Amino acid sequence: MAQMARQAGTVKWFSGQKGFGFISPDDGGEDLFVHQTSIRSDGFRTLSEGDPVEFLVSDEAGRTRAVDVTSSAADGGRSSGGGGYERGDRVSGDQQSGRIQ
Repeated sequence: MAQMARQAGTVKWFSGQKGFGFISPDDGGEDLFVHQTSIRSDGFRTLSEGDPVEFLVSDEAGRTRAVDVTSSAADGGRSSGGGGYERGDRVSGDQQSGRIQ
């Protein structure tokens, strides 16, 4: 079986809440659907708009989509995750009434 070549592209948009989005291939082809289950990542699988990515193209059930997607962004595609604490933040109190200083 022939090995498919990985392609490069840019995340056009991705909704972490909906779990899908689209990638614009660098070769100028049609935008490709990407589902969160096709993202190779440790932890939460998401992508950020504008992130450079690499992927394979698959035709599943008559639909062309990006699979085996990896982000080459420095933060692994987690830059728009939001929430959480910044490095160096101090948290006081318990989980119910804690505050960030």
